[in-house]
Amino acid sequence: MSKIVEKDGLMTTTYHEDKDKVVIERNIDYKPIVENNKKLYSHNNGYSKSKELKRVASIPTLVLEIWSKEYNGDSNWFSLPSDVQKKILKKKLNSSEFRMFRTAPGKL
Repeated sequence: MSKIVEKDGLMTTTYHEDKDKVVIERNIDYKPIVENNKKLYSHNNGYSKSKELKRVASIPTLVLEIWSKEYNGDSNWFSLPSDVQKKILKKKLNSSEFRMFRTAPGKL
């Protein structure tokens, strides 16, 4: 099998053979996302003019899949119940380790 590379926006998926196995590597160019998040974070407090909505975070789907796999061993973020998704997001986004995904100050 030759190397096959698929590019979809910021996501690159590479398929190649390693011994008798097919290996799938997924990478994301996170730099544009993080740079935009930095701009948004310092832009304002994140609230809409009516104060009904607040911008909170911009997270690549690959990161959501990793967080889902950490939580329940399955990478399908969207199969998690919404209360579990909220719990994970609250824990991760309130942590200084993942501040790069925040688009406005404050706690969840």
